[in-house]
Amino acid sequence: MKKKIAVLLVVVLAVGMLAGCSSSGGGGKGREAGSKKAGKTDANIGVFYYTYSDTYIASVRSLLDKHLDELGVSYQDYDANSNQTTQNEQIDTAIQTGATMLIVNIVTSGSVDASSQIVDKAKSADIPVLFFNRAVEDDKTEGQVLGSYEKCAFVGTDAPEAGHMQGKLIGDYVVSNFDTLDLNGDGRISYAMFMGQLGNAEAIYRTQYAVEDADATLKEAGKPELEYFDPSNTDKYQVDQDGNWSATAANNYMTTNLSQYNEGNNNMIELVICNNDAMAEGVISALNDKGYNLGSDSEGKTIPVFGVDATDAAKQLIKDGKMTGTIKQDAEGMAEAIAKLAGNGANGRDLMDGTDSYNISEKVSNKIYIPYGEYTGE
Repeated sequence: MKKKIAVLLVVVLAVGMLAGCSSSGGGGKGREAGSKKAGKTDANIGVFYYTYSDTYIASVRSLLDKHLDELGVSYQDYDANSNQTTQNEQIDTAIQTGATMLIVNIVTSGSVDASSQIVDKAKSADIPVLFFNRAVEDDKTEGQVLGSYEKCAFVGTDAPEAGHMQGKLIGDYVVSNFDTLDLNGDGRISYAMFMGQLGNAEAIYRTQYAVEDADATLKEAGKPELEYFDPSNTDKYQVDQDGNWSATAANNYMTTNLSQYNEGNNNMIELVICNNDAMAEGVISALNDKGYNLGSDSEGKTIPVFGVDATDAAKQLIKDGKMTGTIKQDAEGMAEAIAKLAGNGANGRDLMDGTDSYNISEKVSNKIYIPYGEYTGE
């Protein structure tokens, strides 16, 4: 009997020790626990995402968690659920509970007011703040925020680059397949454009240059420029009103579009351009419901759909012959660069220490650009 009691005591003690070694953050409105490891440093990093529901951001988050685990730092992930007020409150809470660094995927992209508020919070606490992915300034105010605090930096992309790449990719494709794409034989290619978010620098440039650069390629080849499918829409895009770049928004728009603009009415949409791959997925789902874009093994027609991000889902759609192409936004490269700067901050170094190998803005010395790349599955 004594032996049994002794064995039970050993088991209870072992379970208690394991429980004492684990750690997890508490939940709350707009907040979700991330990994919190026993750190190799005293760093306690708050990582703030504009929303977990964005497919690309979800990829960055998963990869960044892995890199931060490897760094051996304690960290907490937060989901703002597309609400800037929520994110500000989360940052306040993190600072009050001992955060030593902020990594911020800001909700209100391109807003100096919003980003300045966050920099001021970090400055008051005398801790580094690293913004990523979503612009904190626009062209007219570039450097105003990032130059206001020596413990501040940005990791993102050169916003116009994706639009230029997408435009060239689309233009080349249309030139090579013009007659096939011209379903009603009117000598022009009608297109739909799905914009992710008003005021977002990436969305603005992708919307602009995807069409402008495609038109330039078409003009050079002696072909007419693209024609927006709905002449009553002077904006020449349809925007996700919630700013979530979502498949649902694009699917709803495209389903409505196809009820009026279709082959039966001899005015079918012949090309679709999306600011990201999630919206492309939504468009393809709507096309599938009407018998289009069913894949390489199908005898049905395929409307070319282009996106941005090169998500795993988009790569599969391209492989299956349901989507034409996308522009790769390098989630791994983004996460790796963020982790590099986070490691600098965690160890008391300048955030930009040892970053010479990265593509750094010529205008703002603490701004790193992760390059885009074309992806067509080849």
